[in-house]
Amino acid sequence: MSSRAASSSENDEVSLSIDEIERLLESGAARLVEVAQKQQMDGVGVGVGVGPVPSGAMPFTHLDHALQTAAVLRHDFPDDVELAVAGLVHDIGHLLPGVGDAEHAEAGAEAVREALGDRVAGPVGLHVEAKRYLVARQNAYAEVLAADSVASLALQGGPMSAEEQQEFERLPHAQRALDLRRADERGKVDGLAVAGLREWMKVVQALYAAPST
Repeated sequence: MSSRAASSSENDEVSLSIDEIERLLESGAARLVEVAQKQQMDGVGVGVGVGPVPSGAMPFTHLDHALQTAAVLRHDFPDDVELAVAGLVHDIGHLLPGVGDAEHAEAGAEAVREALGDRVAGPVGLHVEAKRYLVARQNAYAEVLAADSVASLALQGGPMSAEEQQEFERLPHAQRALDLRRADERGKVDGLAVAGLREWMKVVQALYAAPST
């Protein structure tokens, strides 16, 4: 697929080219991952193994988190390069203007879908729902959530109900979204050395750049 200029659909959904994805990810080097200010909304967090959440920022940037998540997935699933790329771009919605935490997954998925395809966009769009699913199903998972994940959980609807879990399990990209979500939580290490954005964009270009004519 070739690099294209950004466009908007009738629903004002942004569609990014590969070059624009790179620039947006690069901009994340200047932004620390923030902890949501409004926390434990309506009691969310109680009973899922988490305590009060401090406000402020995490000790790593959005780009750090993107690169680390991609590295975890490349290590764990070496035969699924598109899943690693999904890890690279999973939080790109946070870098889009005017997009809030609750909608960042879906907005990010739509922004990269045309350039990167559904095998990348699918799990990106579901990674918030995957967190809600895992928190509902696995107490051990809830107990290891980082502060930013706990705070955002409160804004994203909290643990899934039994009915929501069943609906999630039927979705085409549910399992890959769960794999992405687990890597998401492991990709939050202050100062961890991983491959840089330039190396990852070579992977992206090799997968998605249009053949030369």
